[in-house]
Order: sequence, then C-alpha cells, then structure tokens
Amino acid sequence: MTPELDDQDALLRRRRFTGAATQLGTEVSINFGSSLAGLLIPIVGSFVVVAARQIVMVAAVLPFYRPKRAELTWRRLWPALALGVVLAVMNLAFYESVHLLGLGIAATIEFLGPLAIALLSSRRILDVACALAAGAGVVLLIGPGSSDAAAIDPWGVALALTAAAAWAGYIVLTRRVAVGLPGLEGLTVASIVSLALLLPFAIATFDASVIDWRVVALLLGVGVLSSALPYSLDTFILRRITPRLYAIITSFGPVIAAIFGWLVLSETFTPLEVLAIAIVCGAAGTAIATQRDRPKSDLEQTAEGMA
Repeated sequence: MTPELDDQDALLRRRRFTGAATQLGTEVSINFGSSLAGLLIPIVGSFVVVAARQIVMVAAVLPFYRPKRAELTWRRLWPALALGVVLAVMNLAFYESVHLLGLGIAATIEFLGPLAIALLSSRRILDVACALAAGAGVVLLIGPGSSDAAAIDPWGVALALTAAAAWAGYIVLTRRVAVGLPGLEGLTVASIVSLALLLPFAIATFDASVIDWRVVALLLGVGVLSSALPYSLDTFILRRITPRLYAIITSFGPVIAAIFGWLVLSETFTPLEVLAIAIVCGAAGTAIATQRDRPKSDLEQTAEGMA
C-alpha cells in the first residue's frame, strides 16, 4: 500500500471516529435534555416544556431560512407541514409518557418506532427473530409477567407507543423532506408548524407563579440539548459515518436514557427491567449491524472522501 493510500485510510478512520463520537454525544445530549424535561413536567406541564423546546429550535434555524414566495406551494411544502404535526405529537406523547412511566421505560418503548422502520422491508429470518426479541423485551418491561407490572400506567404505555409510531412517521417524512427541500428549509417549516400547534395549549396551561430563573434555565437547557444541538449536528455526522452506523449508535439510546433516568430523576430499575432494556437494545443493534450495505459506486466513494 502506498503512503498516499495510507494517509487516505487514516483520514477516513479519523472522520469516522469523529462522526461516531459526535453521534454518541448527541445521544447523550438528547437524553440528558429529556431527563431535565422529566424534572420540569410536574412543575409546568408537558405542553409548556415541548413548546419551549420548539421555541428554541425555531430561534436556532429561522435565521437561516429565506423562503421565496414562488416556492411556497402546497405540493412542495406538504411533507414539511406533515412533519411539523408529527413532531408535535411525537414530543408531546413522549414527554407525557416520561412523566407517567419514567425516562428509561418510555425511551425503550418509543424506540420500537425506528426499529420497526429498520425491519419493515426485511425478509431475513434473523430480522424476524430480532423483532420478536424486541417485542419480548417490551413485554418483560411492562407486561403481566414483569416484576412491577402493577405500577405501570396503561395510559403512559399508550402514549409511549404513540410516540413510537410518530417517530417512525418522522423518519419517513424526514427522508421525503430532505429530498424535496434544501438545507434546513424543511426542518424550519416543520418547527414553525409544531410550535403553532403547541403554543395555544402551552399558553392555556401556563402558570406564571411557578416560573423562576431556575425553571427558565431548565427550559432553555431542554431546548438546546434535545433539539437545537443534535439536529444541527446531524448533517455533520452523516457526512462522516454511514446511516447504518448512525442507527447502531442510536440503538443504545434507551440505555443512555435509563442512565440519565437513574442519575437525574432518581429512577430505579429491577434486574428484570435492566434485562428487558438490554434485550431491546441488543435486538436493535443486531438487526441493524447485520444489514448489508448497498455497494457504492466510484462516484459515491469519491464524494464521501471529499465531504
């Protein structure tokens, strides 16, 4: 191997390591933000927390959005409008399920959404086994045979499953938006729609008497950690790692959520619950890690090296 190829391989490895480390950092950021949301929801309510998160997101992306009047058509914008609705449902359902179930359990159930997307088009026996294992893990976590089934709130489970379905819809719509709208345009439109839907409910449930500088700081932290920071880094990350590696790292999200639930929210987990969370994450990681990548053309490989 020539020195030039050695240098190129070393550069690609550094880029891959940087992307993977950044992706892991965003998972930590998102789940830390969710744990802060868990502290806030009993004080200000889910609507206020989610609306505050969207306000921060809109403030972060709106300065980069320069729409042209001729481009503001229904045919062009409907995927972004739908994405805004899904974003509002996903975040609201998830945060309310965190309030009712705890962060670790809610995040594990919600992860069934992207896992279903990853497995939906597969016909492999291994993927079917992984899907069954993930389902068994959730049953262990919340089902009649779990060690703490009496404490599981059915409404919380329903909300977590709603968040899972919304997350699956978010993935599908994000792909559509990324193709049809350049840069941050789609995300900006979706964030504005989400905020417009949530703001009336947030205003109706807002209680000024509970607001102090600590609550404001936590609300700002949730917005930055859970939305503005990770979303702004996604493009940077995906230029350096494959979507499969991105998904594998994301599959460890429930474990990270459980850790922050324990550290920040003082949640406790029985050995059976720890096993259930590990089964879901292991099933997801196995299914994604064993997928075969589509062979890349020389043009794609060259583009990746220049990105």
